[in-house]
Amino acid sequence: MRFASFSVLGGEEPNEIRTGLILDAEVIDLGDPAVGLPTSMRELLALGEAGVERAHAASATTAVRYATESVQLHAPVPDPPNILAIGMNYRAHVAEMGREPPEYQYWFNKQRTAIAGPGDPIVIPSVSNMVDYEGELAMVIGRRCHHIPADRAMEVVAGFTVINDVSARDWQWRTPTFTMGKSFNSHAPCGPWMTTTDEVGDPSQLAIRTWVNDDLRQDSTTSDLIFSCAEMIEYLTTAFPLEVGTIIATGTPAGVGAGRQPPSFLEDGDVVRIEIEGIGELVNPVVQGADPVPVGLD
Repeated sequence: MRFASFSVLGGEEPNEIRTGLILDAEVIDLGDPAVGLPTSMRELLALGEAGVERAHAASATTAVRYATESVQLHAPVPDPPNILAIGMNYRAHVAEMGREPPEYQYWFNKQRTAIAGPGDPIVIPSVSNMVDYEGELAMVIGRRCHHIPADRAMEVVAGFTVINDVSARDWQWRTPTFTMGKSFNSHAPCGPWMTTTDEVGDPSQLAIRTWVNDDLRQDSTTSDLIFSCAEMIEYLTTAFPLEVGTIIATGTPAGVGAGRQPPSFLEDGDVVRIEIEGIGELVNPVVQGADPVPVGLD
């Protein structure tokens, strides 16, 4: 199944985000009284198998359906408790950056405020001229979990989605933690929906491609991962629990702008398109941002 967070274009409450089930070219409103599921994706995921079963039965109900062109899709989890990302996790990407394969997993966080949805603009901040793309497979955690062994790790994954780990390289490389350069507003586009684990199958055998405009920049498969999805969950939960709705970005393949000769960063007017086999396609335009205006000050 494919779960989405959406709002209705031109609806009475255009800013109201709801949960939906993607079925062909339609979105079934899972918050409709005929189904009665939560309108928050995190609350829906927290219901576990019971929620999945009710969502699966939604197609046989009278719940309202919307044509996909009449809705705005948002990030599948618009309010993730955390966005965690692993660095240097594709062998070819490690090589293009002139590094050695890591002995241990290298983790950083992206601020949850960086989240964006399909079609939302990636904003180049006025303080950076080195904004880069990173097409990545992302896991969505469906159960609060701690101390999870690798052989049971997929039990806590609700599904997979596409994420663009947009990176302001000049800010990223100022500090070994990477957080500042990974967390500008709009720099975590995610979507277009979450595909459940049963439909994805083996996450270590998926084709992943990234285009900037019509130029294919990344063309790889998740078989090039150094640490598997299961190993990532085992490693993270050794230290701390993962909350429902946490997004885990699993690393980017070779072909990033910083690895090209000469380097090639995003510019105003570009369009980034990321496609992952069996999951979907995430498309975002790139725009130049203006100088920021203080928010929250009198």
